[in-house]
Amino acid sequence: MKTERKIAGHIKQVTSVSNPIIKAIKGLQLKKNRDSDGLFVAEGLKLITDAIDNGWEISTLIYAKNIANQPHLQNIAVKSRANGTNLLEVSEKVLGSITRRDNPQLAVGVFRQKTTELSSVRAGDVDLWIGLDRVRDPGNLGTIIRTADCVGAKGVMLIGETTDPWSLEAVRATMGSIFNIVLVQCSQDEFLSWRGGWTGLVVATHLEGSTDYRAIDYDNKPVLVLMGNEQQGLPDNLVDICTHKALIPMAGQADSLNLAIATGIMVFEVKRSMLKIAGNKDGSGSDESH
Repeated sequence: MKTERKIAGHIKQVTSVSNPIIKAIKGLQLKKNRDSDGLFVAEGLKLITDAIDNGWEISTLIYAKNIANQPHLQNIAVKSRANGTNLLEVSEKVLGSITRRDNPQLAVGVFRQKTTELSSVRAGDVDLWIGLDRVRDPGNLGTIIRTADCVGAKGVMLIGETTDPWSLEAVRATMGSIFNIVLVQCSQDEFLSWRGGWTGLVVATHLEGSTDYRAIDYDNKPVLVLMGNEQQGLPDNLVDICTHKALIPMAGQADSLNLAIATGIMVFEVKRSMLKIAGNKDGSGSDESH
């Protein structure tokens, strides 16, 4: 099934969840369909607006009938239609079937996936990259992508069999940062081969690490922070190619940190000397700023 053939066409008003166009969009809930069609679903009018402004290709714009007259939506619809985007005016019931929520966002976009080849990644002067080995939880992945955006990272490398960054759960957890961060997907062998050309630091967190993560000199260097699978951590062959094995000290009874939390601690330390209070839009860092 090629989703694009089914959801392309003229502007439509849709009220039935069994409509073939809606069924094709709902089919993007399955990874095999996202993979075959190269598409994914994202929710929210602000997020859709930011994505279009950042040059992302939107295949279909779906919106609730009761917001059809909103000037913001109309501006986006005009811009989208000019680029060949299919427009669907639907009921909230239909939106809920797409997003799997009882109180869905009133606008949903179907976007084309975008990734960067690993071979194009080079060590810039102060670039920060995050490498993730076999991450399984979509919430963790989405949160890390959002954190990468907040800290000003260049991009995120997904190594091996990671959870799908284009799943509804992962995209939702990014809070729109999926459209701001470069994503690279590669096998472990591809990553190990590429590592030989990386001239910066490669820092991994490890329970047997001998260096306090705060004691490493990250300033004025390209840095790749390498993080492991939630249950198994990093395999030995990835640990062996690191320039530093870092330890995050802990005082309580827990033996490990959540992967997204540990990644956030690491990357904000890497960028600590470069971050300024004035760069924070509202000083809160809370969800309300999105």
